[in-house]
Amino acid sequence: MVRRLRPVLLLVLSMIMALPAAAAAEEKTKGAPASSQDGAVKLAPSARSAILMDADSGTIIFEKNSHDRLPPASITKIMTMLLVMEALDEGRIKLTDKVTTSEYAASMGGSQIFLEAGEEMTVEDLLKGVAIASGNDASVALAEKIAGTEQEFVRLMNEKAQQLGLKNTHFVNVNGLPAENHYTSAYDIAVMSRELLKHTEITKYTGLYQDYLRKDTDRPFWLVNTNKLVRFYAGADGLKTGYTSEAKFCLSATAKRDNFRVIAVVMGEPDTKTRNAEVAQMFDYAFAMYTNVPIYKEGDTIGTVRIAKGEVPRLELKARHPYSVLMKKGANMKDIRHELRLDEPVKAPVKAGQKIGKVIVYQGANVLAEFDVEAPENVGRANWWTLFKRTCAELIA
Repeated sequence: MVRRLRPVLLLVLSMIMALPAAAAAEEKTKGAPASSQDGAVKLAPSARSAILMDADSGTIIFEKNSHDRLPPASITKIMTMLLVMEALDEGRIKLTDKVTTSEYAASMGGSQIFLEAGEEMTVEDLLKGVAIASGNDASVALAEKIAGTEQEFVRLMNEKAQQLGLKNTHFVNVNGLPAENHYTSAYDIAVMSRELLKHTEITKYTGLYQDYLRKDTDRPFWLVNTNKLVRFYAGADGLKTGYTSEAKFCLSATAKRDNFRVIAVVMGEPDTKTRNAEVAQMFDYAFAMYTNVPIYKEGDTIGTVRIAKGEVPRLELKARHPYSVLMKKGANMKDIRHELRLDEPVKAPVKAGQKIGKVIVYQGANVLAEFDVEAPENVGRANWWTLFKRTCAELIA
């Protein structure tokens, strides 16, 4: 009997001894991005749609169904915040401006900061309410401040989408509450996010994990960021979460390490845990495999441009945001150069933000990236007397 049991016991013991090794092997591969047979990395397996993009150059690192039209839920607010930041830059509103809440804005359901009709709050506090707590009411209040009505603001959102070349986006409201014909794509969201991040001060709000509204009243309101990655992932500082039963769990996230910033978008995730884990893995992959080569830092002088018949004859051009090119770690980084190509002469009047040329980055004879160069300020058309004096001065010179 003992002899018969001995082989069985040996088999059982060998299986028990093999368990730690199997567990170790499973732990080793757990969380690692899968690869297909052609070697392409497989990220965000649970997402309906996803994209991973270098924020500076717009280079796509990974994408999955990135042009599919899907309901975006509160990721809609990325475009809302973009128009708010543009209005601030153009001086149409100020952070300290008071906004009176309409009955319509106060009636919004879903995520909110519980504005009451007639309540006054500053633009900055409303922006916090949108960026941190995803306030639907705060979004409408800001839209009405800038455009008078939500409908007019939505028109501006769709106009901006066209300007950015977004082919799979159409907005019906400013906050992403379920509505027919309200859709966008992971790629379009990444482009919006990249444009929003050009306003570098936005991460002052989207990167906050918590804050308070109505601090000096008997109704203080604690804001906690719906994007938990800003607390738990090193370098994460935005941008926007979203959820509806139709859209499932969505996120447009950004993280920066050293001078390298990436954008990750996922749509249609099954739950928040999966969503956050898959975005963190996308970040891990980008930071492990890629780096960037700086071309200009924010604020660096790029060059000057001649303004034909302008109130000023020339404009100094400065980098409004970082310019860099994405490279795989270990790749040859020699012979990288860049040139400024301007659409001269630029004729007045010129609007701030108007595209007036490009920075083109080469490696040898190959073009690595192209960046639009924008006018830093408005330039009106000079009157005849100014032009006459300028002509005389040029003749004398």
